[in-house]
Amino acid sequence: MQVVTRHLLVSSLLCLGVFPVSSMAQGQPPIKGYSAKSSQAQIKVESDFRSRISPERAREWHRYFTAEPHPAGSERNNHLAEYIAEKWREQGMEDVTIRRYDVLNSFPKEVVVEMTAPVAYRASLKEDAYDVDPDTSNPKVDKAYSGLSASGEVTAPIVYAHSGNPEDYEVLRRQGIDVRGKIVLVRYSNPYSYRGFKALTAQRLGVAALLIYSDPAEDGYKKGKVFPDGPYGPESHLQRGAITYDFMVPGDPLTPGWASRPGARRIPPEEAISLPHIIAVPLSWHDAKPLLEHMGGPEAPKDWQGGLPITYRMGGAGTAHVKVEMDNRVAPNYVVEARIRGSEAPEDWIILGNHRDAWVFGGVDPSSGTASMMELTRALGDMLRQGIRPRRTLIVCSWDGEEVGLTGSTEWGEDFADDLKKHAVAYLNVDSSTSGPVFEPASVASLAPLLIEVARSLPEPRGGTLFDHWKKDTAQTRAKSKDKRPVTDADLVDTRIGSGSDHTVFLNRLGIPTLLLQFNGPYGVYHSMYDDFYWMNHIGDPGYKYHTLMAQLWGVLALRLANADVLPFDFALAARHLRGFVREVQAKPGVAKNVDLKPLLAAVARFEAAGVAVNRLIATDAAGSKKDATLNATLRGMEQTWLYEKGIPGRPWFQHLLYAARYTYAHLELPGLTEAVEKQDWVESQRQADLLVAATRRAAESLEKMVPPEVKKPGQSRAH
Repeated sequence: MQVVTRHLLVSSLLCLGVFPVSSMAQGQPPIKGYSAKSSQAQIKVESDFRSRISPERAREWHRYFTAEPHPAGSERNNHLAEYIAEKWREQGMEDVTIRRYDVLNSFPKEVVVEMTAPVAYRASLKEDAYDVDPDTSNPKVDKAYSGLSASGEVTAPIVYAHSGNPEDYEVLRRQGIDVRGKIVLVRYSNPYSYRGFKALTAQRLGVAALLIYSDPAEDGYKKGKVFPDGPYGPESHLQRGAITYDFMVPGDPLTPGWASRPGARRIPPEEAISLPHIIAVPLSWHDAKPLLEHMGGPEAPKDWQGGLPITYRMGGAGTAHVKVEMDNRVAPNYVVEARIRGSEAPEDWIILGNHRDAWVFGGVDPSSGTASMMELTRALGDMLRQGIRPRRTLIVCSWDGEEVGLTGSTEWGEDFADDLKKHAVAYLNVDSSTSGPVFEPASVASLAPLLIEVARSLPEPRGGTLFDHWKKDTAQTRAKSKDKRPVTDADLVDTRIGSGSDHTVFLNRLGIPTLLLQFNGPYGVYHSMYDDFYWMNHIGDPGYKYHTLMAQLWGVLALRLANADVLPFDFALAARHLRGFVREVQAKPGVAKNVDLKPLLAAVARFEAAGVAVNRLIATDAAGSKKDATLNATLRGMEQTWLYEKGIPGRPWFQHLLYAARYTYAHLELPGLTEAVEKQDWVESQRQADLLVAATRRAAESLEKMVPPEVKKPGQSRAH
């Protein structure tokens, strides 16, 4: 196959008849990291790529992936791994490989939830079928279960604990209600917390069994029309999900920190800190309502009252019986990977990933993302056949086991950790493409300007550009939350990255810059049977317009990074966001008197000044088409400057000093420092601050070495 490098790219495309000469961009400023000549070539490449993405084909991919339930470890999901590998080979992708990891899988054998007093009631633990949607009658749909729940059986009083967060149990304690040995019923959201955090909180308090239900106030009829007429969950919808403590250690619980290749060393389950030791079951509000109606006890606080037409009480008077028998055993998961080898810098990798496994059909999560991924690779393969090859290597991965514990991506990341630290430029994650039209990405700050620049270049289905609607939708969201900040380019991108998807190992463990891409909308059928092909076609994305836009956006971002003369990172902006993180910690109670953050702010100021100088260098270097391998290597490895081998206190698997997640999956910036401050452990707080100072100074020094004297300018940024 002919390799077309960038200096031949424009002429090759014209010879192929892909673009008329008149379509050449005139007077357009160069793309960041590109010379003027390279920019024109890149614009043509991106236009060619976008033109190849088909909504009709995206719909075909989506139908195939949503045709049957395919949870991790199932025969169907394993078949889909083979199917993706086969299709990638047909598309012309290179080095297609299926990697096996033997990990702890989780399937139900028997699950029973029933009230025994004051009335007898047995929960159905299933979702109702609808004639309008034949997929809802599929006999392969599992009943309710929580992934990696413990097995056990208990009959005990039942208590209502609102959202199951620590402060909720404190309310019960003040009412004299002891939850030890009890069955506790909690809501999924209000406020939101990851179900695994609810399980860990209950386990620590001695709860015997945890029931987690979907209240209509959060995702049902109180929000709007329900399935099949609207986006919200009907009476019987179940939010399945795992309760793994992957906020402590992601991946296979039995191989914490190393890859679970066949034959790998495993720890005993009782030593696995991410493995739950509590019984848990998800419920629909249909199944939860009789329990709530008859559990008795004191009336719950006003903010605990939900959307059902009953008085919610704290319980203790009614009893229930819960039995869970799980088949939790080691079995294969499969990660599929493919490449397009780079023509000039094959040792630099841009990685794109989406998980394949779904709790049922996965209409939104994750099959919308999988459909966009397959359409993206089809377009890239077509271009490759015409000799159009990126400068750097593209690696595309279909992850397995994400829903159980971020498993496949974590095992792959641990397996190839050294290579990834050496070669990876960035990781671009798409979990779900779309549940609606609102663009809500997240990114490390150094890549935020790239995301904005690309968004300005993409047409949006409603007219105008993606950037136009993104900015408008963000302004409306802020207005609804009474956030009076104006929306600017500097703060448009969410740079506060939590966990809950496959980016976790790349950012938090390996220090690889990360982008998370998604379009959102009203979505009340999450992890239920109703998240399917019908929902997507009639509610989520009729016409597959946003599947198409996601494939275009994802691919253009990858190509923009792959073909740049100089990698388009912006560490001046990263420094400004870092300063904001420090200021937030500085404002917490007790910090001013007990922690000296002035050296950290000074280091951030130095880092910002170096970032400004490097931005000038990138503009100068790209304008001269100087391919500086040393500069690119420094930029590529910058995020790893903030890795700390011993990790953050209490969670050593997480090694990034700037980014982690709370136990709820919510974002957590400066995690070691922030958690120490919140515990008012001032000795540890100062130690964490000192680690940040040292890392930030190293980052500044690395950038300063890249800037020749003629590019440097006098003056330094101040720590303001």
